[in-house]
Amino acid sequence: MKSTNPVFTGVETTVFETMSRLAMAHKAVNLGQGFPDVDGPLDIRKAAAKALIDGSNQYPPMLGLPELRQAVAEANSRFYGLDIDWRTQVIITSGATEALTDCIMSLVEPGDEVILIEPLYDCYLPLVKRAGGIPVRLRVTPPSWSLDLEALDAAFTAKTKAILINNPMNPTAKVFSEAELAAIAQLCVKHDVYAICDEVYEHLVFDGAAHRPLMSFEGMAERSLRIGSAGKTFSLTGWKVGYITGAPDLIDPIAKAHQYVTFTTPPHLQKAVAFGLAKGDAYYDDLVGDLSSKRDRMAEALTKLGFGVLNCDATYFLTCDITGLGIGDNDVDACRRMVEEAGVAAVPVSAFYGGEAPTNFIRFCFCKQDHVIDEAMSRLEGWMTKATGAKSL
Repeated sequence: MKSTNPVFTGVETTVFETMSRLAMAHKAVNLGQGFPDVDGPLDIRKAAAKALIDGSNQYPPMLGLPELRQAVAEANSRFYGLDIDWRTQVIITSGATEALTDCIMSLVEPGDEVILIEPLYDCYLPLVKRAGGIPVRLRVTPPSWSLDLEALDAAFTAKTKAILINNPMNPTAKVFSEAELAAIAQLCVKHDVYAICDEVYEHLVFDGAAHRPLMSFEGMAERSLRIGSAGKTFSLTGWKVGYITGAPDLIDPIAKAHQYVTFTTPPHLQKAVAFGLAKGDAYYDDLVGDLSSKRDRMAEALTKLGFGVLNCDATYFLTCDITGLGIGDNDVDACRRMVEEAGVAAVPVSAFYGGEAPTNFIRFCFCKQDHVIDEAMSRLEGWMTKATGAKSL
């Protein structure tokens, strides 16, 4: 038989799905895949239910319901002072992954270079390759995850079409500094490069810090595409509602890609997300407070067990150095043993690299109920005490 597309043929199942399957098989506490274990706000879910019953349940406008596009534009103004025309600068997608796909499909041509920053979310690399783009990989390096600005400068060439930046960053829990963002913006302007900005964790930033979109820097409004996610903002990951904000001449071709990928997104979910985006500051403050408390709860327990817990400024995730713990030959082996022997699933950070990677870091997801976190930590304590002689909590 004729071959299928080589970009996707033979690609392994994502590490998140692999670890989730192992977690189910071993009845493990799943701290691997990044989703909350409770549903989002009841009032938003009730708004979706009401909209489903009241209708309409037919095709909504391809760009998205006006009320959600307006809500996205208003949120951009409210949180970041961005002046967005909802009619020409906002499109609703079936999740942030679709948004990324639409952006890459509409901007990247065969032979274009696309700068990616490792460790990177797993869909970036195959999407760029499928579009015919040439990935140019940079790295932020643990434990500080700082960006080498000289290497960044060197990565930009006459062939660079776009840079894809995940800020706040999964899996590192990094918030890019003002200096790093300014450097990226200056280079994008200098080299006439687009910025695809995966900002799905924009409202999950801790310790009094605030997210700043790359779009807000000088010269970036006309060349940035800002991607947000209702799934992350409202703990409703199964809804798969995303949104793209950008200049009209960029939104237009992206809309064509969207038209042929999903065409539209369920209208009742769109109505409910519009309701959610208008929630008061107390909601957003409580979300951050709750997650930062969970972060601290897990970090304290992991530190007592001997894990080298790296700083976590945002997102759902704690990255830990396993050097010297004796729980595996590398991060993949440690995660396999952990799920099979301890009944706790985590993710090897090496899975977030496109080539040679550090092998001494694993990632835990802390957006879980407190008793789930405590159960996972108790299982780890018992396993490590038995297997390695680690101290009890």
